[in-house]
Amino acid sequence: MSPSAPQRHYRAPCPGCGAPVEFCSAQSTHAVCSYCQSTVVRQGEVLARIGKMAELFDDHSPLQLMASGRMALDGKALAFTLIGRLQFQSAAGRWTEWVAYLEDGSRATLGEDNGSYVFTRPSDPGRALPEAARFRVGSSTAINGQPYSVSFSGPVQLLAAQGELPKLPPLGQPFDLVELRSSSGEVLSIDYGQQPPQVERGRAVRLEDLQLQGLKSESAKDEAGRQFNCPHCGAPVTLELASTKSCTCPSCNSLIDLSQGIGGELRAAVQDEPVQPLIALGSKGQLQGVHWQVVGFQHRMGVAAGDDEHFGWSEYLLYNQKRGFAFLVDAEDGWSLVRPTTGAPQLASNGQSATYLGQKYQLQYSYQAETTYVLGEFYWPVARGQQTANRDFANAKGLLSLEQSPQELTWSCGDKLSAETVARAFGLEQKKELLARGDVGPFIASKGTGCASVILIAVVLLILLILLSDCSGGGSNYTRSSGGSFGGYSSGGSHK
Repeated sequence: MSPSAPQRHYRAPCPGCGAPVEFCSAQSTHAVCSYCQSTVVRQGEVLARIGKMAELFDDHSPLQLMASGRMALDGKALAFTLIGRLQFQSAAGRWTEWVAYLEDGSRATLGEDNGSYVFTRPSDPGRALPEAARFRVGSSTAINGQPYSVSFSGPVQLLAAQGELPKLPPLGQPFDLVELRSSSGEVLSIDYGQQPPQVERGRAVRLEDLQLQGLKSESAKDEAGRQFNCPHCGAPVTLELASTKSCTCPSCNSLIDLSQGIGGELRAAVQDEPVQPLIALGSKGQLQGVHWQVVGFQHRMGVAAGDDEHFGWSEYLLYNQKRGFAFLVDAEDGWSLVRPTTGAPQLASNGQSATYLGQKYQLQYSYQAETTYVLGEFYWPVARGQQTANRDFANAKGLLSLEQSPQELTWSCGDKLSAETVARAFGLEQKKELLARGDVGPFIASKGTGCASVILIAVVLLILLILLSDCSGGGSNYTRSSGGSFGGYSSGGSHK
């Protein structure tokens, strides 16, 4: 805690076990005793026990209570300390909200969702808000003159809590939550668990930019994976990630649904046409300055409307403890590295372009996609046969894609990579030819190549193009962009 913080600490014995319970913020009304898990409410100088809190689920977060850092707010850097933790669940997944106490005595929230982080502060909406049911996913609205898209609207519930809390929704009882996203990357959350609804506004942050101290050490992290028997063949299956919602059996390649938890009913789908990824599961590599590990692989097929020619591509799910998840995409026209966006790009009324963070992207392809093969672990319940409607956009600087299912709408943004970059990142120089795609640049003559040779090569290429055109029989020449938006649940529920 910063020495300049104006709030004195308040400490009182837990009414459940007598251990000291400390309050750092005057805005905190509840706390969870770290010794007996009693939930206590602060009433003046007295603490009253109101029940016992459920155990936290292990999300392998690098954050912990009393970790501290600095955040640039309103043009100045403010120190903060994490004093509380709330774990929530909706139909789309689980996420955590950390209560941050700032040195000026105010509070904020650091939302954590599958390795993505958003820093938000209380905000005045400037008007009375309609009921949650009025916000429909994919629709638009305006708050304080700022246009937003509705990214989530539905019931959520508190699973567990820890530390010092400014609020405490009833444990296990659903309440409505609405989340809005803007094309400038802002996130606005409306919590209907309180009346009037509480609003918080902020944007995505990276942990390394918060200058955090007091994080969990790597040695303190429990690396022991969860283990169970495959429901199809009985072989042992070990999970490495706490957030895994589906995986494949290493013995029979069956796809196993874990969305109900290992203790729930396990369901397996047989995959009898094994596909070998070019980059093996477990491989580690560095892309764009981040160290990634390959934890999942899926092959997908697509078809454009009115066309009968299918095309395929592969997606590698990458994981980094501080950066969360990303997708390395292997498509016909090259490789790309993409991540789900925090904000919601603004789609033009004619659907031919989209704008995000001040950049305009033009529509390149529109098609239906289906997952056909899966390996490894995934943080959403992936399944063979899952179908989505996809649209890929691009500009000179990057890629932007929209993927829509009946349950959600997901945007992703990224950059193209050369095959050489991918090979070097994962130590696959010996497979460089296998990784080569249609991303080769224009032909440049080497120093020893004469002008006549260049002309001859150009003539040969022209003849080949004519022959290929004649052989095509008027069929489709459609190829998928490597920008795609990936995997439903790709934002883990999109919560902060």
